[in-house]
Amino acid sequence: MPDRLELLASVDAWAKINLDLRVLAREETGFHQLETIFQRIALNDRVLVRVRDGAGITLECDVSVGVPEEQNLAWRAAAAYRHAATWPAVDRAIAITVHKQIPTGAGLGGGSADAGAVLRALNALNPAPLSRDALLTVAATLGADVPFLASETVRALAWGRGERMLALDALPQRIVRYAAFRDGVNTALAYRELATARTDGRIPSAGSALLDRHDLGSWADLQRFARNDFEIPVFATRPDIAAVHASMMNAAPSALVRMSGSGATIFAITNMHADEFHAAARTWPDDGSVELRLAVTLETVPPVQILSAPSGPR
Repeated sequence: MPDRLELLASVDAWAKINLDLRVLAREETGFHQLETIFQRIALNDRVLVRVRDGAGITLECDVSVGVPEEQNLAWRAAAAYRHAATWPAVDRAIAITVHKQIPTGAGLGGGSADAGAVLRALNALNPAPLSRDALLTVAATLGADVPFLASETVRALAWGRGERMLALDALPQRIVRYAAFRDGVNTALAYRELATARTDGRIPSAGSALLDRHDLGSWADLQRFARNDFEIPVFATRPDIAAVHASMMNAAPSALVRMSGSGATIFAITNMHADEFHAAARTWPDDGSVELRLAVTLETVPPVQILSAPSGPR
């Protein structure tokens, strides 16, 4: 029977950086409203999604991410999709395989990228796929980064919990040199430190700014106003991250240098040659705790690859 065949999709889960990140009001639920500009970069996990005979959801990952299977965002994405789409049927199993390249706890959206990839893969396999808005609504239940990473947009202005999103035109491709830290930043701790920094006046109170701006259309525009509200509180507790940020700023004063998300990654967007950055990296610890890596900004998001699907109804 055609509907009993195994369905298989492969999709690249692309990392993101935050070109600008502002943390706004805290809701009674504990969630914070955000405004951010997302940008995808050419660093990815590879996600395979199978729908086959059986039951339940299974997840295999070649790197331990330190949480039980049912708490992994990729697993939760499959469960949320099945609930929203009522597909696959309960007598069909969803098997997810993740090959990791994006470091965890880095502010690059690794777990969220995997979740977004699972949603895209299942929707591509579904004979009655969810609409874009419905898919992003499901994504928003999983985290503020997931709607963007479940979309086919390379750059976007997002606000709220990430579920409200305005796609922005792709900018000319740029080199992204980034410092990858062995030890990530705990997001919950970053939010607590942010609250403390606002209470003691080290950074301004929450306020909206991005939605009123009209100069989002070039790298030069972004460099003039970009900020990340997490930088001051995270730098206060992680002097190693602060030192790397300062060294990259000194190496490339004309580059857009920021921390991504709540840390720990520091990135520089530039067309400069590597010499300045390698000189900066020589001032970093040589114990393997941080290393300089290279990517580029994405200009398009490749489609999901359907590797096995019946021609009839599923």
